Amino acid sequence: QVQLVESGGGLVQVGGSLRLSCAASGRTFSTYGMGWFRQAPGKQREFVAGITWSGDSTYYADSVKGRFTISRDNAKNTVYLQMHSLKPEDTAVYYCAAGKVPLAGIWHHGYDYWGQGTQVTVSS
Repeated sequence: QVQLVESGGGLVQVGGSLRLSCAASGRTFSTYGMGWFRQAPGKQREFVAGITWSGDSTYYADSVKGRFTISRDNAKNTVYLQMHSLKPEDTAVYYCAAGKVPLAGIWHHGYDYWGQGTQVTVSS
């Protein structure tokens, strides 16, 4: 069992930056593919970014490419999402997810564990 706890959300102005963190429990974190998803009010949860177990490969939704960076520190059991040039449409609850495979992909069903989410609000 893996528990995921997100932090770092908050209120930021348009063009600002935030860094989200996701701390994972368990000794098998380094074997999991990790991802970030988000869900805005009235919308379905959508993929944001993913990273392989080793951190050597990352992938992003087109809407965040060039602005967001996912990374991980396996020694700290933590995955990060650095967000720059934030837009009002980035406002959502952001969820961290872990999949029991090296690369978990862009779909919900690829992930086995989910955090509770952290709110990001971008004001104009």
